[in-house]
Amino acid sequence: MMELPSLRDVVNKYELMAKKSLGQNFLLDQNITDKIIRLSLEAQRKQDFNTDAVYEVGPGPGGLTRAILKANPKRLTVIEMDARCIQIMRDIQEVVGDRLHLIEGDALQYDFTADALADKHIISNLPYNISVPLLTMWLKNIQAYRSLTLMFQKEVAERIVSEPNCKTYGRISVLAQLTCRVKVLMNLNPSCFTPAPKIWSTVLLFLPQENTPAPETLRKVEKLTELAFGQRRKMIRQSLKSVPNLEKICADLDIKTTARAENLTPYQYLQIAQKI
Repeated sequence: MMELPSLRDVVNKYELMAKKSLGQNFLLDQNITDKIIRLSLEAQRKQDFNTDAVYEVGPGPGGLTRAILKANPKRLTVIEMDARCIQIMRDIQEVVGDRLHLIEGDALQYDFTADALADKHIISNLPYNISVPLLTMWLKNIQAYRSLTLMFQKEVAERIVSEPNCKTYGRISVLAQLTCRVKVLMNLNPSCFTPAPKIWSTVLLFLPQENTPAPETLRKVEKLTELAFGQRRKMIRQSLKSVPNLEKICADLDIKTTARAENLTPYQYLQIAQKI
């Protein structure tokens, strides 16, 4: 890793201006990227990733990539669409060899679960414009992973960890909390990034729950939350009126049909899903 040029030199060499269309904001401070990996490992009570497969989406100039490689993963797979960043990853490959595997393409189309290695982690400063679709995709197959260490816009992170009866509580809150224990690792000032975004960012760690709902049940939860939060100002007797036997299901579960979407806990959405 000592053979690699500084991140600033890399950005200058490839004239790497972040593209708004790709949701890019680059993190060039190696102290911060190293801290993200250190905090993630400490929270998981791990020393390194030496037996694990790690995935990174949108590595950009490679700051987080370098920090992950310092943690000695058995293999690091990076998924990138930007041709400029792909060349940067090839430069890193020349130094670290086969430990770095490069996928050129769209992360939303990539099958992360196909890897034969049992211990899989995803670590990424997610492109802002696809962060929630990517998270949703991973949460639906969360048992395929040991952990997700992901950076979001702070307002998105607040939605993910939000509790019932809050304005920020919504569909992604329910799905994330039904499938994972979610821990805030750190918040980052806009000045940490190039270019500086208008808002803060937050790094979250997702650790799979021991018992997660079956995929079919999660699909029902998704549908329920789509209906309920799609009309969040209405009582669920109205927003969920298309659910068969809703009144009886809610009576059996001691859930008031006069409640609104944000009043139901993730577990209550799960209970309803299990009854339909």
